[in-house]
Amino acid sequence: MQWIQLPDGTPPTPPMKFLDGLDNDIRSALLAQLRDLWTHGSTALEGNALTLGETAFVLEEGLTISGKPLKDHQEVVGHARAIDLLYGVLDRGRLITETDLFELHRAVQTTVVMDVLAPVGAWKREPNGTHATTVDGRQVFIDYAAPDDVPALMARWLESLNQNMERVAGEAAVSVAYADLHLAFVRIHPFCDGNGRMARLLANLPVLKAGYPPVLIDRTRRRDYLQCLSSYDMAVGAARTGLPLLPPSEQLVAFRSFCRDCWRASLELAVEAKRRQEERSRRR
Repeated sequence: MQWIQLPDGTPPTPPMKFLDGLDNDIRSALLAQLRDLWTHGSTALEGNALTLGETAFVLEEGLTISGKPLKDHQEVVGHARAIDLLYGVLDRGRLITETDLFELHRAVQTTVVMDVLAPVGAWKREPNGTHATTVDGRQVFIDYAAPDDVPALMARWLESLNQNMERVAGEAAVSVAYADLHLAFVRIHPFCDGNGRMARLLANLPVLKAGYPPVLIDRTRRRDYLQCLSSYDMAVGAARTGLPLLPPSEQLVAFRSFCRDCWRASLELAVEAKRRQEERSRRR
C-alpha cells in the first residue's frame, strides 16, 4: 500500500494496536482492505457509482474506470487521502484543532466550486437543511445549526472529541463515543457539503486511538442510517448555542445500536488478520 505524503513530506504511520504483531504484508493488506471498504462505503452512501472493486483499482493503480464520472474518481481518491491525513493526526499525538478539520475537508471536497457562500476548508456561510419522512409518511424539513452558531458549537464538539480520545477505552465505550460524535457532527452540519463523509472520518478518531479498527457504516443499510439520523433530528430539534450538543432521546440509543452492528465487519477483519498471523507463526 502506497501512503500519500503528508504536507511535511512524511508518510503517516498509523499507531493502532489492532496492527500490533502483524507482519508487514498482513498489516499492509489489512490497512488497504479497510481503506477500500471505508472509502467505498462512505462515498457510496453519498451516491458515488464506483463499485468496491473499482474503488480498490483506482486507489491501487491510479487509473480511471471507463464510463464512470470523473467526479466519482476524485471523491474516492480524496477520501483515501483524508484517511491518511487522519492517521497522520493520530501519529502526531496532539489535540485535534479546527485547522485539522479544515485540512480534512479540503481533502474530502475534491470538486471545488469557487463560491464564497460555499467555502471549502471553512465553516458554512449559508443555512442548510434537508427533507425527511416521518414514520406516518409526512414530509418535514430539518434545519441544521445556523451558520452564526457553528464556530461555538464546533468548539464544543472539538472539546468533546479530544476528551473522548484521551479518556475512552474498551469496546462498549468506544462504540458509544463514535456514535455520539458522529450524530452531533451531522446535527451541526458545519460545512456547506461533505458533512457525512467528515462525520464518518472524524468520529473514528477515538476508535483508532483506543486501538480498534474503524467503524464502517454499511452502505447496504443506507436507508436505516439516514432514518436514524433524521429521526433524532426530528425528535430533538436543531442544534443551538447554549443547548446540549446531544440531548438524550430513544433515537440516540437506536443510533448507538446501529453503529455497534456496523462495527462488527471491521472487527472481524482485524480478528481474521490476527488468525492469519498466528497460523504463519506456528509454521515457522
